[in-house]
Amino acid sequence: MFPASDSSPAKTGKAQPTATGDAASKTAAASGTAATPSKGAARTKSGATKAAKTGTQKTKAAATKTSSVDARLPPGGVNMVTPSALAQTSYYKVGDYVTFGWNYTSLSVKPNKIDVYVSCAANSATYTISNNATFEPTGKVIWDTKPEASGTAPLLTETYTLVIHDASKDITAVPVAGHLGTYDQFFFGMYTPQPYTPLSGKASPCYMRDHVRTDIPATEGWRCATCSGALSSTDLQALKFMLGMCIITVLSFTWFAGGFGALF
Repeated sequence: MFPASDSSPAKTGKAQPTATGDAASKTAAASGTAATPSKGAARTKSGATKAAKTGTQKTKAAATKTSSVDARLPPGGVNMVTPSALAQTSYYKVGDYVTFGWNYTSLSVKPNKIDVYVSCAANSATYTISNNATFEPTGKVIWDTKPEASGTAPLLTETYTLVIHDASKDITAVPVAGHLGTYDQFFFGMYTPQPYTPLSGKASPCYMRDHVRTDIPATEGWRCATCSGALSSTDLQALKFMLGMCIITVLSFTWFAGGFGALF
C-alpha cells in the first residue's frame, strides 16, 4: 500500500505545477500580445484625431478667408481726381504730358498690381501707360503723348478711353464684390494743332524765327471766306442808289408838307 500511496502524490504534484505554469504562461503571453496592439491603436487614434483637428482648422480658415467679403457689397471702382469727374470733357494736345489721378471706392480686397492704358475706338489701338504697377491707395500716372513714346499707332484727333483694372484678371472678367473691377468710364479728347497761318501776307518776325514755313507763299495769308475788306462795284452802286432814293424821299416829303403849311 505504501508504494502506491507514495507514487500517486508524486505524479499529482508534478502534473499540477506543469499545468498551472502552462496556463500562467499562456495567460501572460495572451496578456502581453493584447497589450501591445492596444498601445499602437491608441497612438494611431491620437494621430488621426490631431490630423482631423488640423484639417478642420485649415478648412475653417480657408472658409473664413473666402467668405470675408460680403457678397452684397458692390465691386470696387475708381473715382477720378485729376481731371475731376465733374468737369466737362478734357482735351489734350498730342505731344504734351497728360496726368491722371484717381481714388478707389468700395475696395475690400486690394489688388497687387494695376494696369493702366488708353484705348481709341477710331483706330482700334491701345496705348499702354503703366503695366504691372504696384498698387497704391491713390493712383497717379503721367502719359507722354509724343509720337515716339505713345506707341506704334499715331494719336488721332479723336475721343479716348482711360482703362484701369487688376493686372491679375482679364479685362472682361465679371466684377466681384469688394474686388476691383475694370474701370472704363472716363473719356477725353486728343487733338493735333493745325499749322499757323498769319493774318497778313507775311508772318511776324518772332514766328519766322522759331518756325520755318515752306507751305505758304510769302504773299498769301489768311483769307476770310465770308467777308471782304471792301465792297465790290455792284455793291457800291446799289448802296449809292439806296442813299439817293432816301434823299429824294426826304426832300419830296418836306416840299409836300411845306406847301400845305404843315410845318408851320
